[in-house]
Amino acid sequence: MSGDLSLDINIKEPRWDQSTFMGRAQHFFFVTDPRNILKSSETLEDARVTVEKYSSGVVKPGLTEDELWRAKYIYDSAFHPDTGEKMVVVGRMSAQVPMNMTITGCMLTFYRTTPAVVFWQWVNQSFNAVVNYSNRSGDTALTTNQLAAAYISATTGAVVTALGLKSLAKRLPAVMSRFVPFFAVAAANCINIPFMRQRELKYGIPVTDEEGNRLGESVTAAKSGIIQVVVSRIGMAVPAMAIPPVIMNALEKKAFMKRFPVLNAPVQVGLVGLCLVFATPLCCALFPQKSSMAVSSLETDLQERILHSSPHTTTVFFNKGL
Repeated sequence: MSGDLSLDINIKEPRWDQSTFMGRAQHFFFVTDPRNILKSSETLEDARVTVEKYSSGVVKPGLTEDELWRAKYIYDSAFHPDTGEKMVVVGRMSAQVPMNMTITGCMLTFYRTTPAVVFWQWVNQSFNAVVNYSNRSGDTALTTNQLAAAYISATTGAVVTALGLKSLAKRLPAVMSRFVPFFAVAAANCINIPFMRQRELKYGIPVTDEEGNRLGESVTAAKSGIIQVVVSRIGMAVPAMAIPPVIMNALEKKAFMKRFPVLNAPVQVGLVGLCLVFATPLCCALFPQKSSMAVSSLETDLQERILHSSPHTTTVFFNKGL
């Protein structure tokens, strides 16, 4: 059964050219659109059915190309690309702006006391742990024990790092101490992401040929993907945690802010949100989500297996995660 819409559209790939930064940016502006978290379960299920049926050659009567792509991006915003499972709402990249603007705004506002630093770093790293696990690469989940150990290690390491940096801030000028939350977040990302994706570093992630045929699992590819994700996440934090402190440092000297100090938190949260609306998709776009690597760069045993099973393959592809 087929409708009027052609079956030639490749919805397994993004709508825009992923070999260019602008193409990737356009793709991620749709995937990370905060409005996607407001979609109902019925809308998400309808998008899933539309995409999966089209992929199998069944087109809903009257379906247009724009409607198909809209369903594709609703589907991509909520379902894991490898497992197909629906991610928890706060773990989706479309939740990054509202969640991070609130958490980051509070981290920047309440950074002066140790209890506040511990609490907001714990909240931030707990949120990051959910995001990192939800957007992992590969199709194998961690066991409950592995997940608990990874969460405890990631959040504890991040909070300890933040407290260490806070103690150093006492010797810095006031404006410089405002940047301590950023350095803490940057350092914490280097801890949280590898811990939450430790299974990939131990067992590897699936690598495929250009047609998507699975060739094996590679730890080397996992390391490459995780490094790219760490760089992207730190990049996301730069505008949101570096620009608002400078602006707030100037605003707090103004009479109206001294008169209405209650405005400090909402103004700071708003500034962070404005930065994140652009920083989130642009930093996700720094590297292609479907990354590639030369076969010669893989582990020796995997190279040999690929040479035996697919001798003409020179490049493998993998989902680096987000």
